[in-house]
Amino acid sequence: MKTLNVIATTGLIAALTAFSVNAQGAYSNYMETALVDTCKAAISDSTLKLRKTLDEYNLKAKTVALGLVCNGEDVITFATNRGANNTADYMNEKLDGASITDLAANEQVTYEVTFDDAPE
Repeated sequence: MKTLNVIATTGLIAALTAFSVNAQGAYSNYMETALVDTCKAAISDSTLKLRKTLDEYNLKAKTVALGLVCNGEDVITFATNRGANNTADYMNEKLDGASITDLAANEQVTYEVTFDDAPE
């Protein structure tokens, strides 16, 4: 089951805004796949898999850490709550001193994706 929501405010996240959002607010298939794959890579607890996924979709770790919401949680919290501490730490290191709360303060665009994250 996949439900997609866009929480948009003013601002710009360069890598993620390269994707298109149609008039109904739904993501393109490519963007949906990129977001879900990134969330799944984050909970894999493999920094190698996460880095490969980010490279595959030409995304920057800091951009994703500040702008991606997986199943209602920012991507770092999402990974941490599922025991993926290696990938959570990797994403946290990429923030360069910024914090998730900076997301609201800087009025950035947030991309949210909800999907079934149960182990397969």
